[in-house]
Amino acid sequence: MTPESFRQHAHNLVDWMADYLSNVGHYPVTPQTQPGDILKQLPLHAPDMPEAFAAIFKDFETQILPGMTHWQHPDFFAYFPASTSPPSLLAEMLMSSLGAQCMSWLTSPAATELEERVMEWLRIAIGLPPDFTGVIQDSASGATLCALLCARERASKGQINTAGFTAQQRFRVYASTEAHASIEKSVRIAGIGSDNLIKIPVDTHFAMNTAALERAILSDKQQGYTPLCVVAAWGTTSSTALDPLAPIAALCKRHQMWLHVDAAYAGSAFILPEHREQAEGIEQADSMVFNPHKWLMTHFDCSAYFVKDTELLTRTLGLTPEYLKTDLDREVNNYRDWGIPLGRRFRALKLWFVLRSYGLSGLQKILREQIEWIQTLAKAIAQHTDFEVLAPVPLNLVCFRYAPPNTTEAERELLNQRLLAAVNASGSMFITHTRLKGVYSLRLVAGNPNTTQENISRAWHLIQATASTL
Repeated sequence: MTPESFRQHAHNLVDWMADYLSNVGHYPVTPQTQPGDILKQLPLHAPDMPEAFAAIFKDFETQILPGMTHWQHPDFFAYFPASTSPPSLLAEMLMSSLGAQCMSWLTSPAATELEERVMEWLRIAIGLPPDFTGVIQDSASGATLCALLCARERASKGQINTAGFTAQQRFRVYASTEAHASIEKSVRIAGIGSDNLIKIPVDTHFAMNTAALERAILSDKQQGYTPLCVVAAWGTTSSTALDPLAPIAALCKRHQMWLHVDAAYAGSAFILPEHREQAEGIEQADSMVFNPHKWLMTHFDCSAYFVKDTELLTRTLGLTPEYLKTDLDREVNNYRDWGIPLGRRFRALKLWFVLRSYGLSGLQKILREQIEWIQTLAKAIAQHTDFEVLAPVPLNLVCFRYAPPNTTEAERELLNQRLLAAVNASGSMFITHTRLKGVYSLRLVAGNPNTTQENISRAWHLIQATASTL
């Protein structure tokens, strides 16, 4: 492809992209396809000869696009959102055009120094004290693994990195029964083992029960284990429950444990001063993470990890072979040593574009509106005689179910399974489910930048109308 043909195709693609951003709401939210439908349209072997770009793009439109779930659809209320925005998209285009490998200061000085500055902006914006330092990770899962590895090396005084585990190093990690599955994966990868992840019961609000946590810690110490780390959730995946950070932090300090706060989704709400009050104690954490790529208008991947002991972080993860050494290493941040992968994308660029394009006031307005819309919906659900809200609604996610009078628990589960399948099959909206203490629950979250209050009202009307036919 010549530069001139690239220019023409790029112009056409940008036109298509702009149309897609305008018209995404006209697509079915989820595709009407069956497993294998896309696969059987694709040739078994790569082509021997070059193909025209126009033919490739036509196949994209006819074969790929019909099989896509449209995460940016205004009626997408499932999982947590994969946030985007036009400024972030433009920055992604620039990142790809530059094609930079931003692993070290020398490989792209501007990428390193912009990340340093933007993460300081973000630290101030979310109200963290200055003893935290930020770095962009690929995901909250990766950030949690970094935290566990640092906790492990601090407890072993660096011995596990060099000599491996010994029989005497019997660590325990604690998280609530509502914690994300990535915590267990990180515990496995860190060599601690799933059996040593102690899942703490939750209270009626689905937040960690600190009395149960203390009992588990004391019991483990009596059995010769070393309590290593607590991963507290500020916004669980199922219901955005908020673990009580202050008493958890006090326990961690008393027992010399690492405290990592997983605020992957809900942490974006820290840009709202009124919601920081619910996170009292976060200033005592050793590390925390939240994902601007979920609720802060920034494309995946962009995970903001903040840690107090950056020297421990780089000592735990840093490894510099001769071919990566430079004379400036002592004067700069080489972010390859601040995370798991060696390679790094120029992710700070899109965060910089977003923060400047919207300003904190613009981002705060979007989050406040979405929180208000879901609070209003939750009240409407609670007032309906045939529905019930199943968990507190601190932010912009509501867990609920269809629960008509004179029905058994088994009947209600079946009704809600059928309700979920029916509304999703309509192509008019997309929600998912979870279980809260064993109870089958529908969950609806409004975090999509394209969503309006009208979309939420329409979804609620569809849910009621569909339920009445079951």
